[in-house]
Amino acid sequence: MSERIAITGIGIVSALGTGVAANRERLLHSESGLSLLQKVESTYQNKIVVGEVTATNQELAQTLNLPTKHNYTRTALLGCIAAKEAVKQAGIEDIKEFKTGLVSATTVGGMDQTERYFRQFATNPDTHRYISSHHAGDSTEKIADQLQISEFTTTISTACSSAANAIMLGARLIKAGKLDRVVVGGTDALSKFTLNGFKSLLLLSDDHCRPFDANRDGLNLGEAAAYLVLESEKAAKGKQILGYVSGYGNANDAHHQTASSENGEGAFLAMQKALQIAGLKPSQIDYVNAHGTATPNNDLSESVALQRIFGENIPDFGSTKSFTGHTLAAAGAVEAVFSIVALQEQQLFANLNFTEPMPETGLVPVQTLQKKNLQYVLSNSFGFGGNCTSLIFSK
Repeated sequence: MSERIAITGIGIVSALGTGVAANRERLLHSESGLSLLQKVESTYQNKIVVGEVTATNQELAQTLNLPTKHNYTRTALLGCIAAKEAVKQAGIEDIKEFKTGLVSATTVGGMDQTERYFRQFATNPDTHRYISSHHAGDSTEKIADQLQISEFTTTISTACSSAANAIMLGARLIKAGKLDRVVVGGTDALSKFTLNGFKSLLLLSDDHCRPFDANRDGLNLGEAAAYLVLESEKAAKGKQILGYVSGYGNANDAHHQTASSENGEGAFLAMQKALQIAGLKPSQIDYVNAHGTATPNNDLSESVALQRIFGENIPDFGSTKSFTGHTLAAAGAVEAVFSIVALQEQQLFANLNFTEPMPETGLVPVQTLQKKNLQYVLSNSFGFGGNCTSLIFSK
């Protein structure tokens, strides 16, 4: 029998709050965490809507009991807190009891600090400590240090599918017998670079995003970190199982640097592969946590892909980015945690701000919190460059 990949712990920090309980509460009350930009020094302060974590860097550092002169970036701080929550929930007291690895995703890396200090690097030696924390792997190394993981660590950066790919790689490492347990997920902080970059691409909305709505006009960026503990059946024996990673698929339609193809080829292939790995028929999927960025291109492309996979029997679907914003590399893990919460609560979360179906497909997402018997949840994460990943979670 094929090795089942158990999920024994989850952790998250997002605009909805710190910890799974806080996020669960906001989801079950259909309360968005989006607000006008406040904390990042930017010309867009109080002008664009984002999903900010309310805690300051100092408060996050205090939570981790760090010394005053640390070089943890906001990306690393968020990641450490979420990963430690996941490991705690998994009841892991001795991390070295089983062969344990860490697969962490990020796109921003330590940019939030290097963009803050880069004009001072030449004249202020006190800022030099942030140069070494700029690269993407630094947050992974710090999370590994906090968790005392030394067996295997790696960093994935495939744009907005990064954390979903981290989850997929972790599952494959366990299935291949390379590791018994893997902490998987992603972390990204808001930065001027990403705010300005997405603004220049004309992808940001000035208002709260409206996934799958006919009048959608762009996404809201967010910051977050989320991690899951994946364990082999041997390592998970006797533990409370939150769910299973039942399927996964990755594809790349190589259509465009930042746009999805009109026929949703990458998304279609990723979902198709995930169903094959899980040994499921499309009709067995109960809920789709869609990528749903609320950009004109993505939502139409994903809708077409959903029609290609499910035909006329598209399951209940919706995007939770209307709660958190698009958290870039963390999105796949944030939505994996939300998928697990959906399975635990047997609830479908609202696709907020929807009023009118897009004329091209007529698809209508879940608009209010709804009770439903859920066995299988499909979660989509699609990135720039056409890198598309789909995950299937089960009870």
